Amino acid sequence: MKPNTTNRQPLRANNERRASRKINKPKRPRGPQKVILFNKPYNTLTQFSGEPGDSTLADFIPVKDVYPAGRLDKDSEGLLVLTNDGILQARLTQPQSKQAKVYWVQVEGTPTAEDLQQLRDGVTLKDGPTLPAGIEVIESPQIWDRTPPIRERKNIPTTWIAITLREGRNRQVRRMTAHIGFPTLRLIRYQMAQWTVADLAPGEWKEITLPSPNQA
Repeated sequence: MKPNTTNRQPLRANNERRASRKINKPKRPRGPQKVILFNKPYNTLTQFSGEPGDSTLADFIPVKDVYPAGRLDKDSEGLLVLTNDGILQARLTQPQSKQAKVYWVQVEGTPTAEDLQQLRDGVTLKDGPTLPAGIEVIESPQIWDRTPPIRERKNIPTTWIAITLREGRNRQVRRMTAHIGFPTLRLIRYQMAQWTVADLAPGEWKEITLPSPNQA
């Protein structure tokens, strides 16, 4: 009598799906936890390798086995968190965690209160509506000069805005300000979760120690 093989394929498929879920689940590091705060300079890739002539994380950070929690575009600056802790990385980047990220954004022109309210309420981009954002006009921050400097038009003023997001899409801030008619000239991520870039010059990094998960 031949064995019944009818259910073998679904069983194998179920096992593969369960194995895939186990592989993809964020994990704690096997060794000591490493968390690095880095002030990413303009024109640097958010990765450790690139094409010849590219500026990458390897030019600044000698620490092994750490990876960025999220990304910053090549033409953006500011805070980048790197870690070997998969659970922390997921907590900082997964949409459901809604971790706050604060960006200092220099735009061309002077948005009105009505323009800014659109960003607070959420605007509809090609990939769907954005979540409501924190929006505040700020004074020009006392920060480092960018190399190269932004291209300003003499007869058009610029405005600095602090934008707080709890989601992350490709070039989202730039698309949001362009949507209301004010192109982004400079973009700096100032804060991510509880960490800021306040005491780091471009290209500088520091390793920090987090409380143990077992501590109150």
